[in-house]
Amino acid sequence: MAQRISRAKQKLRGASFEQPPPAEYAARLQVVLHVLYLIFNEGYTATSGAVLSRGELTREAIRLVRGLHEAMPDDGEITGLLALMLLTDSRRATRTTPDGGLVPLADQDRSQWDQAAIAEGVALIDDAMSRTPLGPYQVQAAIAALHASAPSSDETDWRQIVALYDVLARLAPSPVVTLNQAVAVAMVDGPTAALERLRQLDGDQLLAEHHRLDAVRGHLLELAGDHEAARVAYLAAARRTTSRPERRYLHDRAAALA
Repeated sequence: MAQRISRAKQKLRGASFEQPPPAEYAARLQVVLHVLYLIFNEGYTATSGAVLSRGELTREAIRLVRGLHEAMPDDGEITGLLALMLLTDSRRATRTTPDGGLVPLADQDRSQWDQAAIAEGVALIDDAMSRTPLGPYQVQAAIAALHASAPSSDETDWRQIVALYDVLARLAPSPVVTLNQAVAVAMVDGPTAALERLRQLDGDQLLAEHHRLDAVRGHLLELAGDHEAARVAYLAAARRTTSRPERRYLHDRAAALA
């Protein structure tokens, strides 16, 4: 094995690498950013297991994107992704109770959010949006900045968030964008309008077996006062998730409405 590694190192030292054409380079960079964002998301909300988040993954993703940003500070999407990660991760310490239970965004203690990370993230996204072409990561970071800067959920600029999701839907349409926007729409136009928007996703194969669609539907139905339908939706979401903290939270929501 040692000889194989030595030979591989010798080949690398003697190899010459050509930079791909600009179009191919951009495509490759987007793949890299996407993979790093997936790593961050898995760390921020683990898809399975007994813990809600894995800090080692979020920290490593931020470290790698920060390295890319240092190498290419004028790339707006790298800057946007770094800002998005910092702003999102600033809430990590307040997302769980001492026993590991999930705390939703509206109930988190915002005084305990990482203010240094928020300040850096806001500065990064302000700079990127002022001088580089707009991209999806920048829009998501702008949304995260509005959440991070608001004193409370009620004082969040939800109307601006809905508008930013409209921009994001044009730049990078996806069912997840529609799902997230529905929550913001509920805060602006009420849960009935949000539920109507959510019906666009009923036949979507990507979300058909994912717990988030039923979880959001349960939340909106609860806001609308249909507690029995909300309870059924929460329980459906709980059956689909493989994250124990999320399952526990969903069961608690359903039990509170029984």
